[in-house]
Amino acid sequence: MTLVSIVIPAYNAAKTLRLCLASALAQTHRPLEVIVVDDASTDGTPETAAEYPCVVVRQPYNQGVSAARNSGAARARGEILFFLDSDVALAPEAVAAAVRLLAADPGCGCVYGVYDREPLIDDGPVEVYRTLHLHHALSRGAGPTATAVFALAALPRRVFEQVGPFDVTLRAAEDDEYSERLLAGHRIRLSEAITGRHDEADRLLPLLAEQYRRARLLRRSARNRLRKDALVVNRASGVAAAALTLATLPLGPIVPALPAFFLPVFFLLAFAAADPPLARFVWRERGPAFLVYFVAVHFLVHTALLAGAAAGLLPRKAGDS
Repeated sequence: MTLVSIVIPAYNAAKTLRLCLASALAQTHRPLEVIVVDDASTDGTPETAAEYPCVVVRQPYNQGVSAARNSGAARARGEILFFLDSDVALAPEAVAAAVRLLAADPGCGCVYGVYDREPLIDDGPVEVYRTLHLHHALSRGAGPTATAVFALAALPRRVFEQVGPFDVTLRAAEDDEYSERLLAGHRIRLSEAITGRHDEADRLLPLLAEQYRRARLLRRSARNRLRKDALVVNRASGVAAAALTLATLPLGPIVPALPAFFLPVFFLLAFAAADPPLARFVWRERGPAFLVYFVAVHFLVHTALLAGAAAGLLPRKAGDS
C-alpha cells in the first residue's frame, strides 16, 4: 500500500486542530502518517497536536503557510503528500479517493477537493454565507482545472520534488503561484470525491479585510486566474456589476428624467442576478430570506475585492511585497 503523509500547517489553530487531526487519523486509507507543523503559535497549538499520534514540527518563528508546508514535506516519508489546512476536517474516504485518482492518471500532478456545504463549526450567518459560496464555486469547477487549492490537496512526492517547494515569500496567493509551476509539466484535477468541512471567517469585518488583502496580490495571481480553465470563485459579470454599482453611486442623475439612484439600483439588481445557479443553490439550502442576506454580504465582499485589486495595482513603494 502507498504511504501517504498528511502535512498540516498550523498557526494558532487550537479552535479547529482537534477536529482536523481526528479526521486525519480516521482515514480509511492505510498506511498513513500525520505531520503537524506548528508555525510558532501562541495559543497552545503544539500541545494540542502532541495529544495525538502524529509528528510535531515546530518552526522557530512565524514564517507563513508556504514555509510550514515545506517543512512538513521535508519531514514526510510518504510517496504521496496530502496537504491539509488545520481548519479543515476530512471526510473518511478523502485520502483514499486522492490516492485512487492519482493512480488512475499518472500525468496528474495534483488532485484536490471540495469544501462541504456545512461549516466545520457553525458560528453564524457570515460563516454560512462563505461556506455556501465556496462549496458552490468548487463544486462547479470540478474536473480538469488550472488552479490548485492546497487546503485539501494531494500530489506525488516525485511531483513535489520536480516542481520545487512553495514560495516562502508568499503568505497568500501561494496556491496560484504553485499552480503555474505545476502546469508546466502536469495536470491538476478538482474532484468532489475529496471533501472536507472548513471553518470559515465568522465575522463580517475580518472576512472583508481578508478579501481585501488577497485582492491586493492580484499582480501575483493574475496569470493563473486569467487562464480560461482557472477556478472561478466570482463570475466576471458579477464583478463588473458591482464595480458599476459603486462607480455610479456618486454621479447623481446623469439623465435628468431619471431618479438620482436609478443607475446604481439598476446595476445592483444586475449584480443580484449575475449568477442564477448560485442564487438557486442558496435558495434551496437556506430559503429566500437568507438569499437576500447572502446577496448583501456578497456585494460587500465584491466591494472589498475591488478595493484591494485597485490598491494592488497602484505603483509599489520600496519594500512592498
